[in-house]
Amino acid sequence: MPTGSRSRKPARPRQRRASHNAACRAPGPAAIMTESTTTAATTKTSAPRRLAGVEGLWVFIGVDMTFFLLLFLSFMVGRRDATEEYETARRVLNPTFGGVNTLILLTSSWCVVMAVRAARDKRPEVSRWLPAAAYCGVVFAALKVVEYASKISDGLTPATNDFFMYYFVLTGFHLMHVVAGTVMLLVFWNMTRRNTLSSNRFLALESGAVFWHMVDMLWIILFPLLYLMR
Repeated sequence: MPTGSRSRKPARPRQRRASHNAACRAPGPAAIMTESTTTAATTKTSAPRRLAGVEGLWVFIGVDMTFFLLLFLSFMVGRRDATEEYETARRVLNPTFGGVNTLILLTSSWCVVMAVRAARDKRPEVSRWLPAAAYCGVVFAALKVVEYASKISDGLTPATNDFFMYYFVLTGFHLMHVVAGTVMLLVFWNMTRRNTLSSNRFLALESGAVFWHMVDMLWIILFPLLYLMR
């Protein structure tokens, strides 16, 4: 046979071996899935979940809630020992005030949630949700002052009996929290107007939102405890 044809024949096995080696080196579907799973796991590990707010916030929330819890328990013990007196005094309260204030605080908490979401996404709507929440706080405080004035004009004070002592103490401490939270919301609103709500201060806004939700939750307990429970 001619010499040229002999030199071409060995080239075919080399090409087959080269293609076989390339196929062996190429990662299979299982290897690709394993690699993508490892990458996803690494991504999740690099962003650990955390509690909302700054460090130490939940210690403050726990202490504050414990303080109110002790007052709630003391009220319940007093009601157990003087059921008729507490029930007679409860009927004097106007549940309409309490119900309207409950709706106001629930609305304000929703506004705060929307404000935090807008601030996280750096959307301008945060400058609208914060004053709306603060406005709800002002309305709540105004209605509570009107209710206080009505009771005092009728001669009902903390010295009247144990029920009204608890009523003024519990709602008074809660009102202080509402006023503090409203001022805080207005401060954050001022920051958004001046574009000074940086990423570092977002944690402060988040902490304020947690505090405001605590205020809302306390009132959800206070309203049936004082106005509805028989």
